[in-house]
Amino acid sequence: MNIEDQTGTTVLRRETEVKPKKSWRTWLIGRPLPTADAPHQTIGVLIGLAVFASDALSSTAYATQEMLVILMILGERAYDYVFPLAIGIVLLLTIVTLSYEQTVHAYPNGGGAYTVSRDNLGVLPSKIAAAALLTDYILTVSVSISSGVAQIVSAIPELFPYRVWVAIGFIFFIMVMNLRGVKESGRAFAVPTYFFVVMMYLTVIVGLIRYFGGTLGLVANPPPIEVFHGTAGVGIFLILRAFSSGTAALTGIEAISNGIPAFKEPRSKNAGTTLIIMSIILGSLMLGISFLAGHIRAVPSEIETVISQLARTAFDGRGVFYSGVILATTVILIMAANTAFADFPRLSAIAATDGLLPRQLTYRGSRLVYSRGIVLLAMLATLLIVIFQASVTRLIPLYAVGVFLSFTLSQAGMAHRWWKIGRLKEGETLKERGSVLRYDPNWLIKMLINGFGAFCTGVVMLVFAATKFVDGAWVVIVIIPTLVVIFSAIQRHYRHLAARLSLENYGGLPRIARHRVIIPISGVHRGTLAALRYARTLSEDITAVHVSIDPQEAEKVRQKWETWGDGRRLVILESPYRLFIEPLLEYIDEIESQRQPNEIITIVVPEFVPRHWWAGLLHTQTALTLRMALLFHKDIVITSVPYQVD
Repeated sequence: MNIEDQTGTTVLRRETEVKPKKSWRTWLIGRPLPTADAPHQTIGVLIGLAVFASDALSSTAYATQEMLVILMILGERAYDYVFPLAIGIVLLLTIVTLSYEQTVHAYPNGGGAYTVSRDNLGVLPSKIAAAALLTDYILTVSVSISSGVAQIVSAIPELFPYRVWVAIGFIFFIMVMNLRGVKESGRAFAVPTYFFVVMMYLTVIVGLIRYFGGTLGLVANPPPIEVFHGTAGVGIFLILRAFSSGTAALTGIEAISNGIPAFKEPRSKNAGTTLIIMSIILGSLMLGISFLAGHIRAVPSEIETVISQLARTAFDGRGVFYSGVILATTVILIMAANTAFADFPRLSAIAATDGLLPRQLTYRGSRLVYSRGIVLLAMLATLLIVIFQASVTRLIPLYAVGVFLSFTLSQAGMAHRWWKIGRLKEGETLKERGSVLRYDPNWLIKMLINGFGAFCTGVVMLVFAATKFVDGAWVVIVIIPTLVVIFSAIQRHYRHLAARLSLENYGGLPRIARHRVIIPISGVHRGTLAALRYARTLSEDITAVHVSIDPQEAEKVRQKWETWGDGRRLVILESPYRLFIEPLLEYIDEIESQRQPNEIITIVVPEFVPRHWWAGLLHTQTALTLRMALLFHKDIVITSVPYQVD
């Protein structure tokens, strides 16, 4: 339908009926979805728990084990500290949950720590938050997949030498499922999530019943004790190291605040409800597993996990229920990567919109998901899996620094937001970055909650960085500033480009004084004449250029051009060293040096296009090489004239 606007310009607006063709991608990730279907791809609380809570819930499978890894240097005394440390971690979980519950309602468009920091703390803190979160999501995939594979290896020790390949296979599977869309992946993972919750509660309840009944006993045939951290640091430093390892249970808490747009309306309410349910499940399982692990004297090992030892002790062997626990734990640990696959692309898209990452990350794929971000995450996580050989113990020290840094920035930003709201008068509003701040009589209480949360998570972050520095935390401490520098460089590039493309104070294009056309030719044939015919539509100032390697061949070209060249100039460049591109570029540079003001030079390149892709391998691809060489020459237009053979 044609629509004429007030300026008299005719605008053609038409909705195309053309649909993407079916291909292997349709079979792999499903049929393409129209943009209008976006509101129907949102999820509720039940599916949201499967999509965004699997990371946090899965951490119960390894948080207790990672505490014991540090504490085992104390021998039998290690088990006296596990449950008290778990209580401390659950208290910290409560503080962080209350803080993020406020974030969910304050920022219904998502973005989490990045958005909060950007709006309240400034550009640099927001870049730090983005770097910390993106690093965290990459590590989430690596740690959760590695931990899931460790569960499989516990049940099938023969797979230990192949654990890296198994982990890579699971990453590919999760990637494909997420490329199919948030709603579809959520439905696929909902049943395994709730199966895990049921099996873990069943294990804890049976274990507690047997403990209080006096029939639980100790773990039978535990794996050999491995002391990973020498003898240094016994005392408060050792306790702090164990506590910092256990705080891995809090990773994933921020995921819901980043993915609020994925929820159905009312989005903030559904997201907040999911957050509370997730925290209750996480806290109760953390306490139950830590309590029982201490009493059965579970031994942390990469050969058999603590969860495996707890399950076979609670269920008195490797029966059906034990197999169910191992299966459920393995699946939830692998699915924990799904949380990162749901949030990493969204955060990347938001950061890319602000110019911190390549703009391609803002494009949605055929299934209305940020497919480029999903594939990028899979590639980076695979790289980490290969480097660290799918070892949870080696990956964990890299894990929580970025998590708690983002926690701290998010809560500090929220505290500052409440402080700004507190300065408003009743009924007064303040507009900033598309949101409107209104006076809230409870601003002081909310500011104290977020401020206290920032203080607690900041202390934990410092403890983690100090106690895990030598173990590998230094890698993240280096990576985050490096990413901030990269973000700044990308942002400068986009700003410089925008300034160069801006039409403000632009007087318009100057009139072209002269238009030269140059046609590089290797011979005179139908493809050459097709390029000449096109060049004549541009200008009458046409020069054909032939680089001579063989004098006899050059003479044949000259004679043919006299017959077919329509009287246009032919320049033959002698190349005694048998080079083609270099003499041509030297000639073009000479032409450029003589160029008049407002003169345009167009290089028309004849290009063969064979019918079969493999036939392209039989040609030198000179046109492509020439285009790449001339791409950075100012005010030179490079045009290919394809000549389809057959």
